[in-house]
Amino acid sequence: MTRASHTRGGPVTVSTEGLPGWLDPVVHAVETVEPLQLSRFLPPADGAGRQSAVLILFGEGERGPELLLMERASSLRSHAGQPSFPGGALDPEDGDPKGDGPLRAALREAEEETGLDPAGVQIFGVLPRLYIPVSGFVVTPVLGWWREPSPVGVVDPNETARVFTVPVADLTDAGNRATAVHPRGHKGPAFLVESALVWGFTAGIIDRLLHYAGWELPWDRDKQVPLDWRA
Repeated sequence: MTRASHTRGGPVTVSTEGLPGWLDPVVHAVETVEPLQLSRFLPPADGAGRQSAVLILFGEGERGPELLLMERASSLRSHAGQPSFPGGALDPEDGDPKGDGPLRAALREAEEETGLDPAGVQIFGVLPRLYIPVSGFVVTPVLGWWREPSPVGVVDPNETARVFTVPVADLTDAGNRATAVHPRGHKGPAFLVESALVWGFTAGIIDRLLHYAGWELPWDRDKQVPLDWRA
């Protein structure tokens, strides 16, 4: 499957050609998963919500497959201090939110937040749009293969506290998995990796991808991690 469109920096192409074989289960999951299999929070029917996108970037590190994550600055108004995928709201120049706008936005935001070179990223799939009620964002998860890795790090400390990669092996390790419990009673999957607690929207997407790609290993769902009241 390949399609292309033009962006400010050239064409954006969605292609599954030439991917490493270990990504095949992820490609299958992306092509077959239904919105409600990812989250019970779907975009409002009336079209409300701020359109945004995140980049779920798979690379290959010293310990095998890995994901690129960042930790948001503690001074931010929304989701402060929380580990997340690179991403953010669509800008007008990104284009049609119902077309290829989210692809451009995901790559642009990842470049702005982590310094990665978008030219080295091969986008291979797009998940259904989801909704984050607490912030009102309608999020399109865009999946990429880091075909040609480039240096990454904090670009703007006012937005990003750190940039890091997490081996998939650590995400599937039962010892690193837990259920996050919000003071209001909400519960969801969490990952204790790279000195960070990954929870919320990001952890939910990782959890579902691991599950539907067939990578999930048995873990103790009764192991709980309480979240700070400011979360």
